[in-house]
Amino acid sequence: MLGWYSRLSFSRKEELAGYLFILPWLIGFVVFQAGAMVTALAMSFLKADFLSPPTFVGTRNFERLIDDDTFFKALGNTAIYALGRMPFVIVIGLSIALLLNRDRWGVRGMRTLYFLPSVTSGVAVALLWIWMFNPDYGLINSFLALFGIRGPGWIWTEEWALPGLIVVSLWGVGSSMLIYLAGLRGVPVELYEAASLDGAGPARKFFRITLPMISPTLFYTLITGIIFSYQVFLNAYILTNGGPNNATLTMVLYVYRKAFQEFQMGYASAVAWVLFMIILLFTLLVFRSSSAWVYYEGGLRRTGPGT
Repeated sequence: MLGWYSRLSFSRKEELAGYLFILPWLIGFVVFQAGAMVTALAMSFLKADFLSPPTFVGTRNFERLIDDDTFFKALGNTAIYALGRMPFVIVIGLSIALLLNRDRWGVRGMRTLYFLPSVTSGVAVALLWIWMFNPDYGLINSFLALFGIRGPGWIWTEEWALPGLIVVSLWGVGSSMLIYLAGLRGVPVELYEAASLDGAGPARKFFRITLPMISPTLFYTLITGIIFSYQVFLNAYILTNGGPNNATLTMVLYVYRKAFQEFQMGYASAVAWVLFMIILLFTLLVFRSSSAWVYYEGGLRRTGPGT
């Protein structure tokens, strides 16, 4: 009955196993998300407000985006947030993983401590950071005052509100640390031993062995990080509600305002689909570039035309 499976190549068996592992997610996506996406696409061509029957308006909702300054403000804020957050997430998460990639006493406990903040309640964490950011009695500015430094106004000022959200997002860097740690544990020790015999130092080992071997992990965290960054909502809603003066208004928060506060469901659906297309574009660009810097063990990496 399973004779066809025995005739498959090893790579095909691995591919089939991968699809079987993600099958529960695929079923959940089709049942709970794909339908909602199709509905939102249909509503983007309608004028719908929950109060009257929807009417077809064609592409008017998308044309309206061109003259919407608030939409472009939210788009710019989200892009700055994503571009400002990702380097810190990658560098800090990888640095912590490198420090904890040791078999010594107490390391397991430290791994748990670094990971715990990423599983705490988002609302509770946001409320904690509101207190920490307080310019008068907050923990951060009180610490800076010990060195004679006058702290900024953080989320209460336009200049520091968005950087404050980026700082808050680093609270959950433990999740990326755990992924990097798993990648580091999979690097063969024999490679480091051979490099040591050839006289390679720590820096050369890191750039010539560690980074290439964990490049699939970096690729995964980059993709998911971009997606999560463009979908930021909770911190912007709880900490600042998009303020001051829309300085922290994000795309998802703008969709929420238009849909559930102003009841412009058609226009909100159009904004949501523009956001989806932006995320898709960045994801495809990263996938396109992966052939130049992502190395898969047992496979070949394309380095140029004709290779």
